[in-house]
Amino acid sequence: MLFRPLLRRKTLLRRFVPSVSPLAAFSAAVAVRSNEGFEEKGNDRVLRLEACHKLALEGRFKEMRVSLKCLTEDQGSGSAQDICEILSHSFKNWESNRIIWDALANIYAKSQKVHDSLYVLSKMDSLNIETSIYTYDSLLQTLKQTKSCSDLFQQMKFHNINPSEKSYEILIGSLCKENKPFEALSIFHEARERNRLKPCVITFNTLISSLCNVGLIRVAKSLVSLIFKYGLVPDNHTYPTLIHGFCIAGLINEALDLTELMKNENIEIDIITYNSLINGFRLNGLTTEIDKILNMMKLEGIKPDLVTYTMLISIYCEKGNLNEGLRMKQEMIFQGFELNVITYSVLLNSLFKRGYFHEVNTLLNEMKMIGLNLDIVAYSTLINGYCKLGEINKALRVCEDMYFNNIIPNLYMYSSILLGLCKKGMMIEAIWYLENLGSKLGLRDIILYNIVINGFIKVKDLYNAISLYEQAVNLGLEPTMVTINSLIHGFCKVGKLGFAERIFNETLIRNKLRPTIVSYTILMDAYSKTRNMNKMINFYNHMLKNSIRPNQITISVLIKGLCKQKRFLEAQEFVNQMQREGMKLDEITYNTLIQGFCKGQNWNLAFQTHDNMLKNGLIPTHVTYNVLINGLCLHGKIDMAEMLLDSLIDKNVNLGKFAYMTLIKAFCAKERPQKALNLFERMLNSGFEGELKDFSSVINRMCKRGFVYEAVLVLKLMLGFRVYPDQEIFRVLCKGLEREMDWLGLKCFEALILKTGAFLIDGD
Repeated sequence: MLFRPLLRRKTLLRRFVPSVSPLAAFSAAVAVRSNEGFEEKGNDRVLRLEACHKLALEGRFKEMRVSLKCLTEDQGSGSAQDICEILSHSFKNWESNRIIWDALANIYAKSQKVHDSLYVLSKMDSLNIETSIYTYDSLLQTLKQTKSCSDLFQQMKFHNINPSEKSYEILIGSLCKENKPFEALSIFHEARERNRLKPCVITFNTLISSLCNVGLIRVAKSLVSLIFKYGLVPDNHTYPTLIHGFCIAGLINEALDLTELMKNENIEIDIITYNSLINGFRLNGLTTEIDKILNMMKLEGIKPDLVTYTMLISIYCEKGNLNEGLRMKQEMIFQGFELNVITYSVLLNSLFKRGYFHEVNTLLNEMKMIGLNLDIVAYSTLINGYCKLGEINKALRVCEDMYFNNIIPNLYMYSSILLGLCKKGMMIEAIWYLENLGSKLGLRDIILYNIVINGFIKVKDLYNAISLYEQAVNLGLEPTMVTINSLIHGFCKVGKLGFAERIFNETLIRNKLRPTIVSYTILMDAYSKTRNMNKMINFYNHMLKNSIRPNQITISVLIKGLCKQKRFLEAQEFVNQMQREGMKLDEITYNTLIQGFCKGQNWNLAFQTHDNMLKNGLIPTHVTYNVLINGLCLHGKIDMAEMLLDSLIDKNVNLGKFAYMTLIKAFCAKERPQKALNLFERMLNSGFEGELKDFSSVINRMCKRGFVYEAVLVLKLMLGFRVYPDQEIFRVLCKGLEREMDWLGLKCFEALILKTGAFLIDGD
């Protein structure tokens, strides 16, 4: 029995009341009290506790617990203090007192009355009454969702109570839910060493899930071998948990291998596992591979669920394929799924990105028709979407609708509105809105002030920015580094670097704020632009002294500054030093360095840096080649640029249209129109879309240098690709033909003008 260990072995239990129920025990106790003339006749709690004691002495523990539970329920939460007071005074010498104390703590714990249970435990400790392991386990179970679970476990050990198997299982589960897998593993190994825990698959699954959640996938996988070591077999939760972890960590191949292993071991792969794989491909940008997963599902006879469809819609929308996303929505409806607010929010977000207001309204009306209410996420999507597109009035109407539906907008939504107002330069309205949030809603937050301060900085209104900063301080708001960085940036923007530096030095000390990488980068960039290299390098050294590591942007600023001063070797040495210190440099840093060398016409170092990118495992992007080709063309190295472009095309390197157009324009400038025409045609045949501005820029350059007939060939090429000339192109060509005195050609052009509907402005 649960409480037998607490009874003294040699104690003779006397049967005071021969009744068979708690009610009979209670009645007998009343009679005894009445006969003995006690004055506490009306003290119901004393009588009921006495009945409980007598039931315990008779060994009728189940009935005792029922009676004690009734008492605690009647007395309610917070009753522990009064009951403990009665137990410690009226029943101090009763043999059954230890049992009642322990049962009371246990009952409070199981009834979720944590504070009452802990109070009973503290009183038991002061009275030197031992608490049973069962009571501790009950309280651990109640506390498993809180941080107090570990504290109670340590208290057990302090009182020399050996934790049970259940104690360990509860604590491991609690630590895993707190995302403390290392502590959970430590407890797990401690229990194994003490032979207090016979691991089951559920415990392993809990540990594996927790390790995966914090990215320790390899450690989680190692536990699978331990499962086999204990003679257990992974169940249909073990592998899916690992697959989910692999997908989140970007280890897609390992996830697929594990999926194949599940198939070989005839473990059922459910829709949740397939959804994990789809999500993994999505997170790692491998959306083209998702069709393979869908085909696998089809072969296994598993149909997509609501989560699958929602992810697929999200994937199509993220790729910009809105039509496919809308088609998928219709398929969901056809399959009998009820679209939820999450699915609609994904579609709304995509529509806003494209600026499709009409479709947004259509979707909102559709939601209204099916009776689907917007949640706070959907409202956030609407407010943020309208604000980004400058539709502030619509965003404000959405806020009103939220209030009408008893949904309170959060700080993020108010921030979106303020950002929208500042983006449009509506600073008067932004100030008005900020003041209304404070006066009418009592919402005063430094985040909101930071947005408006930054808005004033962008329009170079330092006076109002500083006034608003002082207002925030007077309201008792603590400025953050975002606030300080905005002011520093503002002074740098208008060239007042002395004031910016003073804010950096004085305000940070006064507000006890620590400068961030942003603070240093802003000042370094400002001094770089004024060619004050000493100041720039001083701030860089000061940053390192404060143990702030530079990021890619800071490095780019430093490299740009050094290259502007033609201190190329210093820039190169700086990059080498960063690499020696183990810092991984990205494409942006290398592109900045290449651009600096190109501006300084140091071609050897420019191409050497390109080769270093490859050596360090970085693939040069089209931006890298744009920088090189543009640099060569700007400094008249057209033949080198042509050779580079040809070699890149031969190697099937992914180039941007900018590289082609840069060289085409350079050929025009150097009066090599045929080369320009050939390369232009080559670019169009490579699949690049020829826009009106591209044709216009080539025709303009050719006509300006007297190559009118080559310009006419460009026009023919233009019409062949179904791009139609505008009025400006006709004007340029007509003027060119007039200069050549080609009157027949001019007449032909006038006919073409009439045919296409273009016209010349009088006087031109």
